[in-house]
Amino acid sequence: MGKDSKAILCILTNNGVKGSSGYPTGFWLSELTHPLHEFINAEFAYCIASPLGGKSPMDPMSVDLKDPINELFMNSDDFKNQIENTIPLKDIHIKEYSAIFFPGGHGPLWDLPNNPLVHEMVKQLFESDGIISAVCHGPCALVNVQLSNKDYLVRGKKVVSFTNNEEIEMQNTEIVPFSVQTAMSNAHAKFMEMPNWSNNVIIDGNLITGQNPQSAASVGKAVVEAMLK
Repeated sequence: MGKDSKAILCILTNNGVKGSSGYPTGFWLSELTHPLHEFINAEFAYCIASPLGGKSPMDPMSVDLKDPINELFMNSDDFKNQIENTIPLKDIHIKEYSAIFFPGGHGPLWDLPNNPLVHEMVKQLFESDGIISAVCHGPCALVNVQLSNKDYLVRGKKVVSFTNNEEIEMQNTEIVPFSVQTAMSNAHAKFMEMPNWSNNVIIDGNLITGQNPQSAASVGKAVVEAMLK
């Protein structure tokens, strides 16, 4: 699979509030920009979509413009237009893509885990040997995906996500609707946790997951390497 292959589908959240807490959330900026930087440098095309289309809210806590990659993207009118006008999933033809990538932020916890279009796209791509990737809270989109044989996609797979210990440190355990780590374990995944804020990327076949924002660029690199095989 070379640089003339199909594109990478980035699926963001439409949710901008942490449930009943009222606290703002959305996607985490560096968890999108750092992988995109890797995709673009490798000359792969990409598309930014969301369940409903339109604006994908950005977690205001993630807007760190001292991060040079964040600054680069936030100075791009094209990038800002893409996240203000994401493509609705109903308009996506998954056969046009070789990889799916889910960035994190707390927003996805509310609108990705039970989305039937997300489930179907992930199942189809995974079963056709496409690459499924996610970082931090992004793997929440995978926990309920069932394959054609009715097994959970993550069953028996080595995976990682934002950990319970990281959620505790961020004091979000009473706010989030569920723990991604616990949900992964309940689906019989092999959860490969490392200490808080470690750069930790787990690759199990065509499934690539990362633990936290510190892992985002490494997830992007791993997706590029898998696309080039």
